[in-house]
Amino acid sequence: MGKRKSRAKPPPKKRMDKLDTVFSCPFCNHGTGVECRIDMKNLIGEASCRICQESFSTTVTALTEPIDIYSEWIDECERVNNLEDDGHLEGRADA
Repeated sequence: MGKRKSRAKPPPKKRMDKLDTVFSCPFCNHGTGVECRIDMKNLIGEASCRICQESFSTTVTALTEPIDIYSEWIDECERVNNLEDDGHLEGRADA
């Protein structure tokens, strides 16, 4: 009688590291000033700076992470800055 073949154990599953929930503030540049919170009951995500009291709110989904809220805030800041820059350039051309 032959020996039964043993099954090879599957490799252990890789653990995903937790993403940050504290970020640098785009207004006061404090390194750990911005904290992101997600309210899944109301589907609202909020990023707020504890130092300069600036805040940003957006809608969230079940897949939203704190880094997504912070990234949207940074994108919105850049969009507003670009609009202001365009407006200033047009004003200079008229003068």
